[in-house]
Amino acid sequence: MKRRRYAGTDYRKALNIQDLERIAQRRLPNFVFEYLQGGADDERALQHNRAVFDDYRFMPRTLTRVGPRDLSTTLMGKSHALPLVIGPTGYNGMLSRDGDIKLATAASRANIPFVLSNVATTSLEDIAALEGLNAWMQIYFYRDRDYVRKLVDRCQAAQYETIVVTTDSAIYGNREWDLRNFRKPMQPTLRNLLHLLMRPRWIADVLIPDGMPTFKNLDDLLPPGKQSVQGASAVIGQQLDSTLNWDDISWLRDRWPGKLIIKGILSPDEAEQAASLGVDALVLSNHGGRQLDHACSPVEVLPEARQRVGQRCQLFVDSGFRRGTDVVKALALGADAVWLGRTTLYGLAAGGQPGVAHALDILRREIDRTIGLLGVERIADLETSMLVPDRRH
Repeated sequence: MKRRRYAGTDYRKALNIQDLERIAQRRLPNFVFEYLQGGADDERALQHNRAVFDDYRFMPRTLTRVGPRDLSTTLMGKSHALPLVIGPTGYNGMLSRDGDIKLATAASRANIPFVLSNVATTSLEDIAALEGLNAWMQIYFYRDRDYVRKLVDRCQAAQYETIVVTTDSAIYGNREWDLRNFRKPMQPTLRNLLHLLMRPRWIADVLIPDGMPTFKNLDDLLPPGKQSVQGASAVIGQQLDSTLNWDDISWLRDRWPGKLIIKGILSPDEAEQAASLGVDALVLSNHGGRQLDHACSPVEVLPEARQRVGQRCQLFVDSGFRRGTDVVKALALGADAVWLGRTTLYGLAAGGQPGVAHALDILRREIDRTIGLLGVERIADLETSMLVPDRRH
């Protein structure tokens, strides 16, 4: 019998993240949804990021006394309610007006960290000003090192405690859905423009009265006349620096007095080298399958990476997480927390800030139920022995 799926548009009736994904698709113009959804090349890495969770089965303990569960954990020296982080995603204002602020506010109320993207549509100063938020700032290394220097100085002036440097985007991935949906950077084809007209609520939310949102943290990088989305997109592609290497990380480590996270590592060898440089945390990531197609899943390298870095730094993981069971498997394999991308963006597109809160609550309930059924009360009690490799995959 075919499973019934929710076919409405009320985010409050979504029972899982997949329901929110469907609602997001119904609310967004086609080119926006494919911007959110797409991967690189043939999208094999994108598909594998989900399939890898089938490689592990749970081994529950059913006669263990289990009381109320404690999902709290310590991330970068601060206590948080859940082992989750809303990771950096760009151009969120295209999903919902003030998308970054809505994501950050939901993170603050859930007591988890929020990471602002370098290519956000909200300024880093505005995010830092949100009360009660543990905000981290993500940066890229551009050819214009003076811009990187100024951006680091802005983070320090805004009193950010943590910078996240993304290393897997120095060469821009091949995202063919961009070529199909756009005549030029951020200029949709006629077909997509006609589809856009069928999304009046999105038009009212995002486009009226100011038009497409713009990047708020790139003023020092963009030349005069290139402040539009089209201009910025072209400049960003030219500015990404393929020569990024360990010397740049060392430079940033010496310049930045706060905590430093490297995002985009997959090699256990590089994870060990990063830990030896004194970084505070690593994010194992294949950029959600948007950069190198056929890249391995971060979950596949997680156990060895944990063995290599030990307790010298915290170890985070992202890419492909849709269920609380996915999160629990990663924690049992050695992750300190899971970073969320599309999962919370589906909530944002489906229902704004309340939609993000609903997505987080879905995951919270699933994580709570899963560890209870495994026979543990605390996240810290999860062990790799609770997982059985599925040899059929």
